[in-house]
Amino acid sequence: MGICTVKNVTVDSDVKNWMIICHLASFAGSFGMPIGNVIGPLVVWLIKKDESEEIDYHGKESINFQISLTIYMLISIVLCFLFIGFALVPAVLLFGTVFTIIATVKTNDGDRYRYPLSIRFLR
Repeated sequence: MGICTVKNVTVDSDVKNWMIICHLASFAGSFGMPIGNVIGPLVVWLIKKDESEEIDYHGKESINFQISLTIYMLISIVLCFLFIGFALVPAVLLFGTVFTIIATVKTNDGDRYRYPLSIRFLR
């Protein structure tokens, strides 16, 4: 285990890896797991949140964003009946993928990333 600095806080590399996994776990939904985009980060956060304030922060951020994306996707699917949703569904998928990757990279760089358009369910 190595030592690294995250926003002037020294964390070991194991903590940093779990911070990154909090974001990457949302891709569990891409492998056919229903609402895996929420369940993946939720499981990581529930297991590791007490080990580090940083893991707690990144877990909450990821869960909040994934719940928000799920809500946006459900609204987009309903709007398919008005033909608007056919453009919104791929846009929401792309938005979620791009910002999850950005969050992962920023976390790896030691930043506390805040997702855009994320509803704060967990604080």
